[in-house]
Order: sequence, then structure tokens, then C-alpha cells
Amino acid sequence: MSLGAMLEQRLAALAPIELEIRDDSAQHVGHAGAAAGGGHFSVTIVSEHFHGLSRIARHRAVLERVGDLIPHPVHALAIRAYAPGETHS
Repeated sequence: MSLGAMLEQRLAALAPIELEIRDDSAQHVGHAGAAAGGGHFSVTIVSEHFHGLSRIARHRAVLERVGDLIPHPVHALAIRAYAPGETHS
């Protein structure tokens, strides 16, 4: 299973209305973490679960589901977590 698919599977527990997982590893070639085989990913997730939660609480909710993958095989994870109706791009 690819890392992107693994992230998607684990984040499904948050019942995302929208989920975008982007592998940014190619942009980090030569970086120490990338050289060791760790991937760089960006996640944008929209979920009802995030209503009323602070940014930190939203990130914790994501990391509770995927944190064991960091620092290997995922070296870096950029998280954008929104509740439905919040502006994002």
C-alpha cells in the first residue's frame, strides 16, 4: 500500500467531506530526511469533526491517526484542517 493510500485510510476515521493528500517528496530531494527515505506530504482535510476545535486540536486529531508514521516512513506532514464552510484554498 502506498503511503498516500495509508494516510487516506487512517484519516477516513475523521469522516472527511474533502481530503487531499499530496506527495511533496520530489520537492525535497537532497534534504536529510528525504535522503533517508522519508516522504514529505501535505494534507488538506475538511470534516465536521473539526467544528469548535482549535487549530492545535485539529492537528492533534490528525496526528493521533497518523503520528506513528512519523518520522519514518513519513518525514514531514503539512496539515490544513478545516470545518465545513471555512474558507480554504
